[in-house]
Amino acid sequence: METLFEDLDQIEGSLQDEEAKKKLNGVRKKIALLRTKSGLKQMIKGKKIAKAVRTVTYESELKSLQVELIRLQNWVHENNLRVVILFEGRDAAGKGGAIKRFTESLNPRKYRVVALPKPTEVEMGQFYFQRYMAQLPNPGEIVFFDRSWYNRAVVEPVFNFCTEEQYERFMHEVPEIEHALVNDGIILIKFWFSISKETQRARFKERENNPLKQWKLSPVDLEAQKRWDDFTRYKEQMFSRTHTGYAPWIIVNSNDKLSARLEAIRYVLSTIPYEPKGKNSKVLLSPDPAVVKRYHRMDVQEDV
Repeated sequence: METLFEDLDQIEGSLQDEEAKKKLNGVRKKIALLRTKSGLKQMIKGKKIAKAVRTVTYESELKSLQVELIRLQNWVHENNLRVVILFEGRDAAGKGGAIKRFTESLNPRKYRVVALPKPTEVEMGQFYFQRYMAQLPNPGEIVFFDRSWYNRAVVEPVFNFCTEEQYERFMHEVPEIEHALVNDGIILIKFWFSISKETQRARFKERENNPLKQWKLSPVDLEAQKRWDDFTRYKEQMFSRTHTGYAPWIIVNSNDKLSARLEAIRYVLSTIPYEPKGKNSKVLLSPDPAVVKRYHRMDVQEDV
């Protein structure tokens, strides 16, 4: 009895059109993906073939990129370097999920994820940057900030958690603070995960209906849609006033979570000159410019 692949070989042998042969080869690759453990798992879940193939492809690509992240982490550790990666964006933009994919295969002794809670009364009386500076990486360490000092640039003024004077002082000081960090040798990457208003609404709805995700909803989240335009205004001011050559803003289109995660990882891998980079690996390390781009003041910056 002939196998499915033997049938495909016979069909390919009878084809004269090169474009048809390419399509047939694509079908062959998709079938091969579905025969993997991950592919069978997706099919058992009842996912449509196209979605199952996409998920398997994503998981395979993610695994290869995570191998590169381990190489990067080892290089950072061996050379006593310090890396800070900020994840900013609107609520439900996918920051936490992206950080999880960055870190899930890394050595936990060589990185930290920082997600600071609401400041205490004592912290509110301190120099604003003080509690963030205490979380900066030690030599050989990578620190991922799930929201950072940029709370004062967008969230705090939108919800009146700071005064106008505090906001202006922050906006004046932050470029100088970041300049000092970079001059001291810290590798600083600033991501803004960008989503549309419709995508945010859909993700909030999903959280409301999923008991496993309801903990993610907060009173601030529930106000986000109502204050969308205020967020946009402060976000644009933040880009304009804090985007610098030494600490640029990198905008990630995260309406599609899967591509956002892959391309954000690719950006980090392409930016940091770790060694060995891409050794014995066929994975693409250059990010897709349609998903990841550097902020440019001449662009009309709106959430996608």
